[in-house]
Order: sequence, then C-alpha cells, then structure tokens
Amino acid sequence: MSNSTTSSPALSHLNQQGEANMVDVTEKAMTSRTATAQGYIKMNRATFELITTGKHKKGDVFAVARIAGIQAAKKCSDLIPLCHPLMLSKVQVDFTLDTDNSSVKVTSLCRLTGQTGVEMEALTAVSVACLTLFDMCKAADPAMEISGIKVLTKEGGKSGHWQAN
Repeated sequence: MSNSTTSSPALSHLNQQGEANMVDVTEKAMTSRTATAQGYIKMNRATFELITTGKHKKGDVFAVARIAGIQAAKKCSDLIPLCHPLMLSKVQVDFTLDTDNSSVKVTSLCRLTGQTGVEMEALTAVSVACLTLFDMCKAADPAMEISGIKVLTKEGGKSGHWQAN
C-alpha cells in the first residue's frame, strides 16, 4: 500500500458526541512498526560554515540536536495530547548537509513492537531537532527557516507499508 491519496477514514480521535478521546488500541495486534520523517533548516552561509566546521561557540550543535530529537520522540505523548505513550525500541536522528543551499536535512527513524504507529514520534524527533538547531544558531542567524517536515514512510500494523510520493 503506497498511495498517499486514498480516502481518509473517519476521525478516530472523536467520540460519537464529537468530544476528543484517546483511541482504544487494546484489541490491535502487536506488530513491528517503523516510521521515518524528514525536515529542513536553511540558514545563511556564514552560519552553515560555523556549524559544519565545528567553530560555533556553543560547540557541536549536531550532537545536541540529535539528543534533543531522540528525547522528543520519547516524550511525544507528553507533547501531543492524544498520542499513546510508547516503548520505543529505536530512535535515530541524522543530518545531511547541503553546502550549495546552506541547509541541513534532518531525518528520523522510530521503531517499536506495539499496537500503534510511530509517525508522530518520528515527526516530533525531526521537529525538535530542527528547533534545537535554530535555538543554538539564532544569535548568528535569526532568519533561519524550517520547512518540509513530513512522514516519509511507515510500516507495520494492518495498513502495512506506506511511502510518500
């Protein structure tokens, strides 16, 4: 199943009275589930040079952003009101440098064996890693731009494999 244009199911986070509620996953099968996500942060050339050469006065901004992204995935249910707390078995945050455009692509992978997917955790990891890069570099470049945050893939559960077009 690799089509992102399928019709949307009914909203599952609303009860019959239209009130917000947490989806009951009790009867769902325990399966291996994985999601990947990405986002970008664009900055001026001088800031990009500072962080890629290790000359930023705050130190290794990538190490801090990686840890922040991992922690964010683990805390997703504390941040997003109706997310289930999950026992993640893997969280990975990576950075790809685009020298020509002075930007960084942030990607995340989240995995577990459980009853619900990990897309929100992957998105949260990317978002917070991007925000951490922004926070650590804002004095040098307050005009940085975060964009393109999206789920790339999800696997597991009854819907199987999905990939963004």
